Amino acid sequence: MGKKLKQNGLFFWLFIAPVVVALFMVVIIPLFYGIYYSFTTWDGINPAEFNGIENYIKLMGDEGFRNALIFTTKFAVVSIILINVLGLGLALLVTQKLKGSNVLRTIFFMPNLIGGLILGFIWQFIFISGFDALGSAIGVEALRGWLSTTRTGFWGLVILTAWQMSGYIMIIYIAHLESIPEDLIEAAQIDGANIVQRFRHIIFPLVAPAFTVSMFLTLSNSFKLYDQNLSLTGGAPFNSTQMVAMNIYNTAFLENKMAYAQSKAVVFFIIVAVISLTQVYYNKKREVEM
Repeated sequence: MGKKLKQNGLFFWLFIAPVVVALFMVVIIPLFYGIYYSFTTWDGINPAEFNGIENYIKLMGDEGFRNALIFTTKFAVVSIILINVLGLGLALLVTQKLKGSNVLRTIFFMPNLIGGLILGFIWQFIFISGFDALGSAIGVEALRGWLSTTRTGFWGLVILTAWQMSGYIMIIYIAHLESIPEDLIEAAQIDGANIVQRFRHIIFPLVAPAFTVSMFLTLSNSFKLYDQNLSLTGGAPFNSTQMVAMNIYNTAFLENKMAYAQSKAVVFFIIVAVISLTQVYYNKKREVEM
């Protein structure tokens, strides 16, 4: 028995060893290197010299980074709500035993298979050429020059992200919706519960774990968004639609301020980690209360 346990333990470590090595090489070690470089003057070319917390002090007065963080936070709040509402709504729709529900699932999920850069260029064409032609045809000037202002650029990014992510989040909700015993729904119907009451008191509490996972995924994706931001607006006009990931990238590779960009990345990592962990803790607590 003891020999078998040792063999199982050996096989376990053999199976996870590649993943653990990859995790250390790709995530853990670069993380610590990044933290170290954030306390230096490294520009990617010259040797790094330690300068203490000078980069972090400079960061406190960086208006561009602050504006990007505010814009990203607003975008994250709106897109998280919209994606989860749409994802749950689509999941409820395709689990109603309708004809062609499997086809609808495929159609709703397909946008998630398109790369972010390609998706951004597709929607850029729609917002600029398509909306401009539509605005001219029906006489609505608000549809023309859709990406030329901060407000419309913001909503353009929200629409793009919601269209891409809703189908993916739908799959997560479907998995939990289909695990709900039909006896519970039928018993509630017999007792006279209407559709709203059934959703509030039976369906939603049972899909709460899916809500926790979906919230975490949409939150992390919304904060770290880069490729869609690059291809759709490029931060225009005047960097007013620039998100944090793009701000960090531009600081590092356009301005050659690698260490300063890394200090931004460290601060951004801490902010996202705190928000994500708080969200998971709160939602897990709510699951128990439900």
